[in-house]
Amino acid sequence: MNIRTWIIIIINALVVFVVLFISTTFYKEFSKVLDDRVLQQLNSIKTLKYIQFEELLNSEWENFKIDTTYNALEFDIPKEKYNSTGIYDLTHLHPKKETSITFIKIEDGRRLASVLDYQKIKDILLERTGMGVSGESYLVGNNYRLRSQSRFFPHKTPNTIICKTKGAINAIAGLKKTGIFPDYRGIAVYSAYQPIKISHLEWAILSEMDVEEVEIPLIEMRHKLIFIIICILILVIILSLFLTKIITNPIIQMKENLMVMAKGNYIDQSNVSKVSKNPKEINEMFEALTSLKTALSGAVDFSVEIGNMNLQSTYNPKSSDDLLGHTLLKMRQKLIAFRNKEQKINLLNKRILVERLEDERRKLARELHDGIGPFLTSLKFYVQNYVDDVMHKEEIKNMIDDTITEVRSMTNALMPATLEDFGLGATLKNYIDAISLSVQIQIDFEDLSKTNNSNISNKKP
Repeated sequence: MNIRTWIIIIINALVVFVVLFISTTFYKEFSKVLDDRVLQQLNSIKTLKYIQFEELLNSEWENFKIDTTYNALEFDIPKEKYNSTGIYDLTHLHPKKETSITFIKIEDGRRLASVLDYQKIKDILLERTGMGVSGESYLVGNNYRLRSQSRFFPHKTPNTIICKTKGAINAIAGLKKTGIFPDYRGIAVYSAYQPIKISHLEWAILSEMDVEEVEIPLIEMRHKLIFIIICILILVIILSLFLTKIITNPIIQMKENLMVMAKGNYIDQSNVSKVSKNPKEINEMFEALTSLKTALSGAVDFSVEIGNMNLQSTYNPKSSDDLLGHTLLKMRQKLIAFRNKEQKINLLNKRILVERLEDERRKLARELHDGIGPFLTSLKFYVQNYVDDVMHKEEIKNMIDDTITEVRSMTNALMPATLEDFGLGATLKNYIDAISLSVQIQIDFEDLSKTNNSNISNKKP
């Protein structure tokens, strides 16, 4: 996987993570705030309904206590029960199981009773201001059956509807709270509940609203967030492609330059470019690469000169940290020292060779002079004393004299006697005198071997 793909994946993954994290956090916080606001609103509505219901009961109870006219009940009250003053729930005694909040008082030994007009309860609980489309408030008896009309089942008698929900159970148990849970229809609702304990009534009042209705703005916001996320992702992908192009193109170009350098070509500068649109850091990288190639090119040129043994070429390291440059300079110094040492060895070898040749020439000259010379002289004496024929004798003597002269000439050519006896200066002087006798040339000769600091000597160093 190339660097461009990696950059695109990393940038987009990071942006997706950040956007999703922010969106999820915002959505959860908004949902939490919305839940709190809805529950607070329902709690306020529930409290208002409770106050209205309580005031209704108190008002009706006060009127009942001073009222002297009573309506006949639709059901009979057992004589052995409900014999004390108070407010009772006698719904179970009603033949149609209609909600029957009954006021009972004892006067002159008689039990007087009156049933609260159910329509007044409905007027309070069915008023749904601020509760949206699905909101409702209702009463639940201690047998977990409704005591007020359900707006979802208007044709059902409330007592026939069982409401054993979490809210109803908690409220009957005396708790006053809010929460989200299924209602008596099995549909999730926001609920605010509290108990009603007035006289002999032990009921619960609940104000609820469907979660589905409350979530409508959440769903709309979720759709908007998804749309925004998609737009952001598209924009990020476009920007990441543009950004990776800015970053990766110079890197690819730099890689090509480095590949060229890896093949040993430090001189070609055709691929090194500086684009003004590139970021400052990338241009600085190209400048550094150009400087590196220039430095390596100079080092390569210097190493080529060293390879050609041109040890007089100049080279200046780029800095004190230029290890390659300082190493090449040390190499040149060692090569110079090696060449000087080699020259000395070659000179010494040549000197030794010349000395060996001189020794051989000296030995050969000595043999000619000390061996053949006396032999020819003896032969000359023998011919002179023992050959009788005068002409023959002179002829032989001339031949022997010529031989002796030739041997002396060869001996002198191999190793002049003056070189051993008087040195190089005297030998060269004799040689020049001999030349002057044979040709008409004037030769001026200065013998520098006689000076004290002369390096010309026939002696070994």
